[in-house]
Amino acid sequence: MPLWLDLLRTPMAAPETAMLRSMRRTFQLLCVACAICVVLVSPLTALLGRAAPVGIAGLLLTTAIYTGLYVFRKNRADEAFLAAATSDEQP
Repeated sequence: MPLWLDLLRTPMAAPETAMLRSMRRTFQLLCVACAICVVLVSPLTALLGRAAPVGIAGLLLTTAIYTGLYVFRKNRADEAFLAAATSDEQP
């Protein structure tokens, strides 16, 4: 069997659970919020004063921490799925 066909048939990641799906969507919303806040930093600063940069920094820090947590949990789920898949193939 050609390698590309074998890779096409082989699952590359674990099926997404409800928890991982909600984490992925939260991560996406945090990224969009960061982008919007960075683009609108001048109007937000004019509106909120010195609190705007502090709030944006907090949002960026929260996004960074949440990204690490999501990547850790996603990798753990993928490794468990692949370990189970390879153990099923072994006689």
